[in-house]
Amino acid sequence: MTDTAHALSTSRTLWDLLARRAALTPDRPVLLQGDRVLTFGGLRERAERTAAGLYDMGVRPGTVVAWQLPTRLETAVLTFALARLGAVQSPVIPFYRDREVGFALRESKAEFFAVPGVLRGFDHGEMARRLGAKGVFEAYDDLPAGDPSVLPAPPTDGTSVRWIYWTSGTTSDPKGVLHTDRSLIAGGSCLAHALRLSEDDVGSMAFPYAHIAGPDYTVMLLLYGFPAVMFEQFALPDALTEYRRHGVTVAGGSTAFYSMFLAEQRKQPDSPVIPSLRLLAGGGAPKPPELYHAVVREMGVQLTHGYGMTEVPMITMGSPDDTADNLATTEGRPPEGMEIRIVDGEVRLRGEAVCQGYLDPAQTAEAIDEEGFLRTGDLGRVTDGGHLVLTGRLKDVIIRKGENVSAKEIEDLLHTHPGVGDVAVIGLPDPERGERVCAVIEPAEQPPGTRELTLEAVTSYLRAEGLSPHKLPEQLEVVDALPRNETLRKVLKYKLRERYSGTAGASGKAGASGTGGA
Repeated sequence: MTDTAHALSTSRTLWDLLARRAALTPDRPVLLQGDRVLTFGGLRERAERTAAGLYDMGVRPGTVVAWQLPTRLETAVLTFALARLGAVQSPVIPFYRDREVGFALRESKAEFFAVPGVLRGFDHGEMARRLGAKGVFEAYDDLPAGDPSVLPAPPTDGTSVRWIYWTSGTTSDPKGVLHTDRSLIAGGSCLAHALRLSEDDVGSMAFPYAHIAGPDYTVMLLLYGFPAVMFEQFALPDALTEYRRHGVTVAGGSTAFYSMFLAEQRKQPDSPVIPSLRLLAGGGAPKPPELYHAVVREMGVQLTHGYGMTEVPMITMGSPDDTADNLATTEGRPPEGMEIRIVDGEVRLRGEAVCQGYLDPAQTAEAIDEEGFLRTGDLGRVTDGGHLVLTGRLKDVIIRKGENVSAKEIEDLLHTHPGVGDVAVIGLPDPERGERVCAVIEPAEQPPGTRELTLEAVTSYLRAEGLSPHKLPEQLEVVDALPRNETLRKVLKYKLRERYSGTAGASGKAGASGTGGA
């Protein structure tokens, strides 16, 4: 980390961080979207005017303001305006609908709710009225504005809870995760330090700004003084024009994004899909080692992957100067100040970037152990070199005939099969075995006439790769697409368990199910 970035990382609040960066490089761009450019100084000035407009509406320090907005310049301005006031923000992913939004509004006790109006054919204002939301206002093209001279002094306490983020809802009702300005700055500092970026880089935000990755990435921009391209709606190949136009050097988001870029590269293998690109980076979902090697080999760029969650936006991160083996098989190392403890195989965390708990005190008590470490529910180990290796989820340990089977181990092996595009391995109830191993595969694009995947072919491949017989899948389902969430495209395994729990070897799309394990 440069001396300037290190000094900025000590900022007490997000507003303090923006003000200090704007004073250093007011005319440098920070956010790019289409033909629009917002500079660091412009972000500070627009945020202050918007803060004054919000103040006129009745927003005060501590007021809870929920917002469900897309990845736009205006969204960033609004969040920093709220940070200027010291309000409590509750970002809601734009794809959420009545059930999730209503839950977030009720649990957070939001006094105001910013919506985009009609977005992609859906009327968010009508939904807000239907849910009885308070203080509803639109914040898409236009934001509230006023005279900054009316504003009280900026907040100085960075350790008060000012953010309520919502877990992705991959299981049931989301949890309200409590963050402070300092925990978000600490998470972004970890990302910035690991990636070794400079003011000459150009980043990209292809994920929802309402995700915990929003402040994580924005803090990195403020620390290093470089811009990022914002994508309100991300889809390939359409988005490639903007990547090329702005000369993006760093892209990514999660494992699914790496796969999408790689698929585009394979359409034109002799020409770089984004000529300026030098690094793919992200986190949020497991990364198969084979995907790392394919990206480096075929795209000619480096790939660094990290480990984060809504509760801890950045835990570990691979660094461009790590070895290829570490980048392929680990999640990188933790930054200074992040303590990792392995208890009965579970990864537990303590440090400034860790959240303050949950809105529900009972959930906090369950998640934080007696020594103040957060239970992650992830299984892993730390190498002699300090790199973290994730081996699965507590819920992803399949107990078959009393033996533990790691879903991730099987998934990593299946990712090396040329016919597999993506895969999720789950445990299903079984009267004889307790649980049986089921592999749900999203096939890769194959030339016409390629043989379809079968359970026999898959188990033969895994045997040849050295997988123990008791771990072999006993059921195979082939699907057009795995179910995913709308943020970082994580596979929703609970939906697969719901879909196949009663199948007992029922046929998948390709008629590929059966019993093939030991």
